[in-house]
Amino acid sequence: MEVKKTINWGIIGCGDVTEVKSGPPYQLTDGFKLSAVMRRDREKLQDYATRHNIEKTYTDADNLINDESIDAVYIATPPDTHKIYALKVAAAGKPCCIEKPLTPSYTESLEIHQAFKNKNIPLFVAYYRRSLPRFLKVKEWLDSGFIGEVRHISSHLTKPASVTDLSKEYNWRTDVNTAPAGYFDDLASHSLDLFAFFLGDFKDAKGFSLNQQRLYSAKDAVTASWLHESGITGSGIWNFGCNDHLDQTIIYGSKGTIEFSVFHENPIILISDSKNEKLFIENPKHIQKYHVEKMRDDLIFDRNDHPSTGETALRTSWVMDKILGNI
Repeated sequence: MEVKKTINWGIIGCGDVTEVKSGPPYQLTDGFKLSAVMRRDREKLQDYATRHNIEKTYTDADNLINDESIDAVYIATPPDTHKIYALKVAAAGKPCCIEKPLTPSYTESLEIHQAFKNKNIPLFVAYYRRSLPRFLKVKEWLDSGFIGEVRHISSHLTKPASVTDLSKEYNWRTDVNTAPAGYFDDLASHSLDLFAFFLGDFKDAKGFSLNQQRLYSAKDAVTASWLHESGITGSGIWNFGCNDHLDQTIIYGSKGTIEFSVFHENPIILISDSKNEKLFIENPKHIQKYHVEKMRDDLIFDRNDHPSTGETALRTSWVMDKILGNI
């Protein structure tokens, strides 16, 4: 389909995630143009803009948001500032994409969702795994009934403490004021959002969370159990002080299992009464490619079927707060 319209995007926060994962798709997707970036550090801002050939730069987010030539805004800052910027974008009446998690709390996520809903403005959240081919294949296997009635999902993510963790250097991902549950906020949000995409909304959830290592202020160990509206049960472990890095999720059905990794690019494995398959499906270089292209389809072609919206991300914020005992 021919693209006859261009949407000019501005990015607030041009850190590591925007270098390869997310920034380039806004330049490479037909119908989108990355026209402006904002960062408070002027030297780093100019370096980014020069390397990525971006015309406009701002050290003040308000100026980018209110620039009449900017049609839509991507918020790529740490999660503790998402609400501040998102409400300003909503007030300006512009479509928005926010990095995950939507915010560190369900209450703040609800405020953001409501602000965009009240103005009928599109809101997307960067849970891009919902658009990746490897996970769409998993969903295809589930929808095809290869493993029969789904009974349970079990997810296990453990990692050793990183060099940064052990050095006790500052890292916003483990700062309780920015990400209260540490790497759980950053990584488990992807997992839980994906599980809802596969198996439907959550009905209830409970969990235990604590700081076992005392290396930083945020929590580093979470265990959880949950229930989907469909009656499927689930359990998960996220621990960031173990000896080995294990990333394994298994979906159990009445006629088989599906196994995959949420973060590692390991093969996805189907074992069932009717079909056995092991597939390696490579992720794109710019991992948010399909997520961004689907935003284009919504905003320009009026598809209105993007899998990761403010509404779906709000449900992920809810289950995370339930697991952490905040609601």
